[in-house]
Amino acid sequence: MAEQESSCQPLDVVLAVSGVFHHFDLARELRERSSLKAIYSTFPWQRLVRERLPRNLVHTFPWIHTPLMVAERHLRIPAGLSRAISWQVAVTFDTWVTRHLPACDVYVALSGAGVFSGRRAQSLGAKYVCDRGSSHIRYQNAIVGEEYRRWGFHQTVVDPRMIAREEAEYAQADAITVPSEFSRRSFLEMGVPAEKLHKIPYGVRLDRFRPVSEPPNDRFEVLFVGQVSLRKGVPYLLQAFAQLKHPNKRLRIVGGLTREIRRTLPQLPQDNVEFLGHLPQDHLVAIMSTSHVLVLPSIEEGLALVQAQAMACGCPLVSSTNTGAEDLFTDGVEGFLVPIRSPEAIAARLQQLADAPALQQRMSEAAIARVRHIGGWTAYGEAWLGLLRQLVSPLASTIG
Repeated sequence: MAEQESSCQPLDVVLAVSGVFHHFDLARELRERSSLKAIYSTFPWQRLVRERLPRNLVHTFPWIHTPLMVAERHLRIPAGLSRAISWQVAVTFDTWVTRHLPACDVYVALSGAGVFSGRRAQSLGAKYVCDRGSSHIRYQNAIVGEEYRRWGFHQTVVDPRMIAREEAEYAQADAITVPSEFSRRSFLEMGVPAEKLHKIPYGVRLDRFRPVSEPPNDRFEVLFVGQVSLRKGVPYLLQAFAQLKHPNKRLRIVGGLTREIRRTLPQLPQDNVEFLGHLPQDHLVAIMSTSHVLVLPSIEEGLALVQAQAMACGCPLVSSTNTGAEDLFTDGVEGFLVPIRSPEAIAARLQQLADAPALQQRMSEAAIARVRHIGGWTAYGEAWLGLLRQLVSPLASTIG
């Protein structure tokens, strides 16, 4: 009985994240379960107010990361300098958290932020979880580097110091969490023991993302949302869209352009393509609701949040197998899975949807139903709490 009671007791959990990512969604879920002790971020409080957490639970160290983000938005900072500053962000934030870290049951740090603080948490008796939102960093460096070379760029993708840093975290951590089977496979391929890996797919803010309109009947709307980059496979989307046969088609691309994609665009078709830049989330809801399909042809990422957001708005997906999409929808039901680097496969699926409005409508309805079945972020929070209890008290969590 004592073990059963202890498995239901709240935990003291501390989170650390560079920026926001999905960690504030996790923080809200933990707080609802009386298990959030604190969250540390490199963003200023003014940006974090919208995350709806009490000020006393949120601790910020914005002094390097925020100026870098502002500078990168308005200036063309050399890639080497940007990597050097990003390295300093990781090291100084980790050092700062280490000095302020309270005693807790579990410390969860986004990969890159926990070399010193993770070790400190363990010295205080806590379990340390390294949360990785993408594939294994060495796998990521290899596959994205290969993509850069395909387009004529011979440069460093990931700072070698960051690779060493993250691999030290993987080794130090009591557990590693990833959001998708694609991510998990990459860790296994790099030699990380399966028993150390835990897959917990992300949720979606159903209070924010929902259908607010419908796609037009007189044209075919294709959408991309994310960083407009080689890593995201944007060139293959542009090539595929050019192959799509439709009398009134449009591709809307939402997101900031990297320097590499700016230099690559002159080689690519761009008829009927609109580059919209960054858009606030309320605009995203409208544009997702009025699109027939969202295409995400990424070369590498863990589990893109825009996929579930689009599905919640009734927008089917055409996603590459390296986006984590296999953990989100069933191929042929709520959308289509395609290989990476295959404009032909993307074009074929776009053509299929453009030629069959009834299929597009069925997939739209299935996408909404699938996301609602997932249940927002609730299942994510429950899965996390189950893992944390298992780490803190394996016997109690097994009995409970």
